[in-house]
Amino acid sequence: MIEKILPSGAAVAEAFSDPPDAVLLPEEEALTRGFVEKRRKEFTTTRHCARQALGALGVGPVPILKGERGSPVWPAGTVGSLTHCTGYRAAAVARGAEVLSIGIDAEEHAPLPGDVHESIALAAERWRGRVLDLEHPAIHWDRLLFCAKEAVYKAWFPLTRRWLGFEEADIELRLDGSFTAELLVGDLRTADGPPGSTVPGRLDGRWLCEQGLLLTAVTIADPAYGGSRTL
Repeated sequence: MIEKILPSGAAVAEAFSDPPDAVLLPEEEALTRGFVEKRRKEFTTTRHCARQALGALGVGPVPILKGERGSPVWPAGTVGSLTHCTGYRAAAVARGAEVLSIGIDAEEHAPLPGDVHESIALAAERWRGRVLDLEHPAIHWDRLLFCAKEAVYKAWFPLTRRWLGFEEADIELRLDGSFTAELLVGDLRTADGPPGSTVPGRLDGRWLCEQGLLLTAVTIADPAYGGSRTL
């Protein structure tokens, strides 16, 4: 499903259960010590998906280890993102010469619990959410907002290696399956890009609601770090 909201150059793999043939490489196995069974299955299947997606790019099986803040470490020359929720796991990868960063997220299509929405949504986002609820009440817009913010963070962090709080991205969701994120941070500099390079202050994304799931994707594709688009 998630390929519907990603650029044509991205390779994806997804699973709706944990396949018995999904296994970890030894380097990955060491990272799972202390995991409960549920977390181990999620970790294993997302790595299985990652290797399938990388294989579509012609990259052989390699361990997908964890870097800063637990972010996946991709083979040289590639970028990617992982996600999992109940009943779904996915990986999206692309060649680094074509895409600078990808962020994907998946959530169950259900309301956010308790007061989570109040804690993650800006005042403007809450107001827009109320309008969307009136226009299309079949979508749980509160959960979709959370899903979009997660995808934005996953696209942001590999380029900057800095935290991005929920309050630092103002997201406008649209009925047509698109969204934009205005980054409310003063420092947009990249960690390893050319001198003076920055992450775009506005990121474009897409969303999908299918099979009881909400999916979001953000792709930063400008080679000069000067803009973003989801193709």
